[in-house]
Amino acid sequence: MGTFILIAILIIVLFILITSIRIVPQAYAYVLERLGGYRATWSVGLHFKIPIIERVARKVSLKEQVVDFEPQAVITKDNVTIQIDTVIFFQITDPKQYAYGVENPISAIENLTATTLRNIIGDLELDETLTSRETINSKMRTSLDIATDPWGIKVNRVELKNIMPPKAIQDAMEKQMKAERERREAILRAEGEKKSTILVAEGEKESVILEAEAAKESAILRAEAEKQKRIKEAEGQAEAILSVQKATAQGIEFIKAAGADDAVLTIKSLEAFAKAADGKATKIIIPSELQGIAGLTKTISEVARYEKPEE
Repeated sequence: MGTFILIAILIIVLFILITSIRIVPQAYAYVLERLGGYRATWSVGLHFKIPIIERVARKVSLKEQVVDFEPQAVITKDNVTIQIDTVIFFQITDPKQYAYGVENPISAIENLTATTLRNIIGDLELDETLTSRETINSKMRTSLDIATDPWGIKVNRVELKNIMPPKAIQDAMEKQMKAERERREAILRAEGEKKSTILVAEGEKESVILEAEAAKESAILRAEAEKQKRIKEAEGQAEAILSVQKATAQGIEFIKAAGADDAVLTIKSLEAFAKAADGKATKIIIPSELQGIAGLTKTISEVARYEKPEE
């Protein structure tokens, strides 16, 4: 009997010792109390507590937590009631303050979020509310972070998950957006037509300019060709005149070389005047020096004509 009691006592002591050993896992913290008062905060690792006297009052997760609250009804500055769904990202930084700072931290954060949201949205009109999500998120995060600091909670981020205006407001906004899209479409179409007209006009302008330049170049080329033609003709005439002059000069040199006297030269001059008389001229003026020679030539011709029959 005594042995059985001893074994039972040993088993109870061993059980108490085993339950006094606690292992704190990663990303957790245990709040330890001794006789109802705060004793310490256990971090990751192996820990021992005094049986019966000490107890683990709270196990606190140090991970970042996400809470999605129900949509809150808020009123904007222009008296429009909208539903806003918020998401809070927070993390416990002080397990002691979290355990003793507030009775129900999640409920406290939800109520604090609702009141902060109403205060911020109450200063904004509906259009500003719909286009100022980042501003609202920043203001709410700052306000909640300051308010929850005594509770050992740090608010990392606040997001407006959804903003739901009344059905009538949504219909009016959709009509407005449709009208705005149609207006932009009309503007874009008009701008496209304008650009198309401008491009066509610029193309016609460039075409006219190119045609004018082509005509100008063609006229220049024709003028150059005509100029070259006249130059060639003038050069041909000059060469012909030069050839005639050279032939005449060579004839005179030949006559001089043959010993022709002045009478021969005069007869050659008369032949030249005879050739000139073959033209269309109606009157030829013969120099006085050649008139005597002409008479002499006529007399010689007549004498030769009278003497020829006697032969």
